[in-house]
Amino acid sequence: MRAGRVHILVPLSARTPSTVQRMADGTAGRPSVTDAARYARQIRLAEVGLGGQARLAAASVLVVGAGGLGSPAVTYLAAAGVGTIGIVDDDIVEPSNLHRQPLHGTADVGRLKVESAAEAVAALNPDVRVISHAERFTAANASPLVTAYDVVVDGSDNLPTRYAVSAACSESGRPHVWAAALGFEAQMSVWWAGRGPCYACVFPTMPPPGSVPSCAEAGVMGALVGTVGSLQAMEALKILLGVGDPLIGRLLVHNTLAGTWDVITARADPQCASCGSGSPARGGMPRASVGAPGGVSPSLTMAEFVATASRRVIDVRPAPEQADLPGPASVTVELAALRSGEGLAPALLGDRDEVVVFVCRTGQRSAEAAALAHAAGWRHATSLEGGAVAWRRELDSSGRSS
Repeated sequence: MRAGRVHILVPLSARTPSTVQRMADGTAGRPSVTDAARYARQIRLAEVGLGGQARLAAASVLVVGAGGLGSPAVTYLAAAGVGTIGIVDDDIVEPSNLHRQPLHGTADVGRLKVESAAEAVAALNPDVRVISHAERFTAANASPLVTAYDVVVDGSDNLPTRYAVSAACSESGRPHVWAAALGFEAQMSVWWAGRGPCYACVFPTMPPPGSVPSCAEAGVMGALVGTVGSLQAMEALKILLGVGDPLIGRLLVHNTLAGTWDVITARADPQCASCGSGSPARGGMPRASVGAPGGVSPSLTMAEFVATASRRVIDVRPAPEQADLPGPASVTVELAALRSGEGLAPALLGDRDEVVVFVCRTGQRSAEAAALAHAAGWRHATSLEGGAVAWRRELDSSGRSS
């Protein structure tokens, strides 16, 4: 175990109010040296001040996952003085976590992440109350977890959890500060049902198991999740303080190798199965029976692709890849252009009411392309499962030539 005392969680009501809280309610005169030094640079900001610092002290944030994204998010939320931070995670610390999860140290290997995270927060800022939820976030416990906090920061690393967070936030009206990272790239947004799209508006149906690689399979840079997790903390702080322009209705795409930051407009879907008129709360059908808007699946099998007569097929691969393995598309709009927003134009993708099928080599990049196009208003955007590899296999099995 990490050297030092074990952090005992004590409710705020049983503790001495922090200087900022006492200043806000008039029970304190001058701030203590410790608190003045801790928050001085933050309080000096006109957008924060003593009133804003008091709001942070009274606020609560739930962080889902104490891993690569959750580590920097928890650290900066605690450093900023957010009064209550809930951390939900059922994992233990493993050696492979340490390159990207600085809440945990070598001595913490084998411990519950929520335990080592709580100790790290206590060492950083003892004014912060940490509530450790040593459990997996699921659809069964989502509602009570989410409704107990003001803002949810989603650092989960799997799709079922992301959809469970999205559904609970949509139902409760809580802001959902989401991010995902893989390799050298990341995406981020603030989903907030009623004020903009929710996660399910842009990603309406969960991809098939195994279709999206995990960090364990594809790898991820530690500095990338550090950067994006810190941005998640910043978005949560903006929301709690009521300042700035949160990433509502905008999808931020960051490519570290290219050094690019692109922002794509995302729109709410009135028929969304989670937050729109198609949601169970509004008399719609359950999520499991609702496909993508317009009745088009977010991905098409080869049989479905062949049976879809009226469609525009777009290859997102660079020319050398297409030459090596031809695909069924005659139009090319590279994924980089879609990420930057330059490729999201009717002149390239066609009419927004048209069925647009994106293709890559195996279906992973085209799935991202379909999500980007859907967020930009192409409600019938979809992806070919298996990509050019599956198309070539279909040609070979049918005896047809390309």
